[in-house]
Amino acid sequence: MISDSRAFLQTLFHEAVKAADPYEALVRHLPDPPKGRTIVIGAGKAASQMAAAFERAWSYPFEGLAVARHGPIADCRSTKILQAAHPVPDRAGLVAAEALINHVHGLTSDDLVIALISGGGSALLPAPPTGFTLADESALNEALLASGAPISGMNVVRKHFSRIKGGRLAALAYPARVVSLVVSDVPGDNPAFVASGPTVPDNSDAEEALRVIRDYRIDLPARVIDCIRNRRAPAAGDNVFANNEVHVIASARVSLEAAADRARSLGVHPLILSDSIEGEAKDIGRMHAALAREFSARPPAPKPLVLLSGGETTVSIGAGTYGKGGRNSELLLSAAIDLQGVDGVVAMAADTDGIDGSEDNAGAFCDGGTVARIRSAGGDARAFLAGHDAWSAFNLAGDLFVPGPTGTNVNDFRAFLVT
Repeated sequence: MISDSRAFLQTLFHEAVKAADPYEALVRHLPDPPKGRTIVIGAGKAASQMAAAFERAWSYPFEGLAVARHGPIADCRSTKILQAAHPVPDRAGLVAAEALINHVHGLTSDDLVIALISGGGSALLPAPPTGFTLADESALNEALLASGAPISGMNVVRKHFSRIKGGRLAALAYPARVVSLVVSDVPGDNPAFVASGPTVPDNSDAEEALRVIRDYRIDLPARVIDCIRNRRAPAAGDNVFANNEVHVIASARVSLEAAADRARSLGVHPLILSDSIEGEAKDIGRMHAALAREFSARPPAPKPLVLLSGGETTVSIGAGTYGKGGRNSELLLSAAIDLQGVDGVVAMAADTDGIDGSEDNAGAFCDGGTVARIRSAGGDARAFLAGHDAWSAFNLAGDLFVPGPTGTNVNDFRAFLVT
């Protein structure tokens, strides 16, 4: 019997995060030291934690540089940590990207580059093509974020408007060997899409990027479109990748399975729906609510049971002024509306990096009384949802989940407990 549903859901969240701990994931995949220099580069929301984990595990000389987002970072003895903005690039990111490019310059075939890559690196490493500015890349990024395109589609476009993404950083390190250790935050765990794959061959082409732009009606200047159309990245068969390795060392699937194991140990039957759910956040929220209601009425296994899922949803933002929040909060507010008055269902949706969207919460909780609590506090759940202001709704209800930055990132975590 679960006496505290929210505490149970938090336990599962922390178990999922623990399974993506950078040290435990990284230590199993470290290469042997080279004859020459060891150069460590990192980029992403988990960059400083991965760098700190590397320092614990590596007992040989190295030169390290990593780029993390603004905010708390792990203590590193030897690795220089630069910080930049996420999700919209800033000038600090531009400086950091140039520093990484310089860090891998002039290497030889005796040298080794270890790339510590995690989600968020796309925004942290702005490096617009020659003739374009940071403002051009920031405008592109803002248009992508508002488009509703899936993360895989956004990153295809980003890779075709960069001097560092789409394997170009690995090409700049050639002839050194590059070993990429990737914490995946993308559905399907394709490392080419994590941080837009700065050290991983790009299997997409310009036509695919242009298709994303057309399909999601992304309004971009003609000169940006022309650049994307004519830009080419090194292909998978190129010599620059011949001696390289890529390892996905942590992922949503592994984290969901860890959460499922913990649920079983606490007497709750877990059902993993998928680790790669994509789509509009409010629609995915309604889908989860429908499943929770169905399983409450006709459980496929003895109660209590918990529905688990991962992936990355999107929020399509049109013209107008909108409030605070992120995709997990929006997903859960949509679910809360459909679960109002339902007994025996308590849910959580949260970003495993600890930050969901614009505020300091990872996500939120909801149950059958969430909408009523919002109403009692003077709010309207449907109006908040329409205004993409889920943070304000859950703040009124007292349902925000604020664990703080976790130091890793394997995308979104959702758990719907049915008792």
